Amino acid sequence: MTGRFTLTHRLPDGHFATTLRADVLAGLTATPKTLPPKWFYDARGDGLFEAITALPEYYLTRAEHGILARHAADIVRLTGARTLVELGSGASRKTRLLLDAFRAADRGAPERYVPVDVSASALRDAGERLCRAYPGLRVSGTVTDFETDPALPADAPGPRLVAFLGSTLGNLGPPQRAAFHAALRAELAPGDALLLGADLVKPVGELLPAYDDGEGVTAEFNRNVLHVLNRELDADFDPGSFDHRAVWDAEHERVEMRLRSRTAQTVKFPPLDLTVDFAAGEELRTETSAKFRRAGLTAELRRAGFAVRQWWTDREQRFAVALAVPD
Repeated sequence: MTGRFTLTHRLPDGHFATTLRADVLAGLTATPKTLPPKWFYDARGDGLFEAITALPEYYLTRAEHGILARHAADIVRLTGARTLVELGSGASRKTRLLLDAFRAADRGAPERYVPVDVSASALRDAGERLCRAYPGLRVSGTVTDFETDPALPADAPGPRLVAFLGSTLGNLGPPQRAAFHAALRAELAPGDALLLGADLVKPVGELLPAYDDGEGVTAEFNRNVLHVLNRELDADFDPGSFDHRAVWDAEHERVEMRLRSRTAQTVKFPPLDLTVDFAAGEELRTETSAKFRRAGLTAELRRAGFAVRQWWTDREQRFAVALAVPD
């Protein structure tokens, strides 16, 4: 099993510390104040997000899982992939639906699975489990930031299927999405394909509860970014003095998660020689989650050189999985 699993590190030493400092300096001195959503995630944040995916209000994971369960065989047939690459793979749970479809098609698993994630421990755990479950599968984990480094292995057998699932695409703003699509397109060859998950525009009454559940799990997840900053940058946030908010931005068709300061307060970051003032009621934006329409996302992909060949949704038309190819 060990010989079928490899782990490659492509991030420079000190990457996370350097990036966190840069994000804090840029985001908390801006107006309005912002932080990227990637800083929600540490061991506690990972556990909270897993809990969120099981909540009745959080339809996204269930909807996408249902689409993949129904259409995995179609994806295998249409792509004929020999290498499966997954960006932001995490625990690789959804991957099993595709791997099982390869096995059911009497093709066995694809020759190679390339999970790409920033977490070495997640890649190691998932890779070793998959090697045990799928004899003959080679797993080549890659530790990198896929937003700036798609990390598609040139030596992997083609055709290659690149899966970017979940609603992570929505965390990127339009310029970031354009750059991401273009960088990915530059890496793909004829015969390769992109499998993309996207949350769809829907009534606000369905959207907002997914980001503001009745049990308060999402609120704790949102405030976890303050715990991360306290630990990593010796900040002195009082997480309990910030209220969680989920807001629908109709102009940009996106959900925003924010933390609202209950009182006027000052937060210190000694390693950065930085002091940040919050007015009473001032908000820190911690996440934007764009929601898509078929025409808009198809046009975005077309501008980057992709053609959408298939568009699958769940029965309630809440979530979509698109299969696109280099045009």
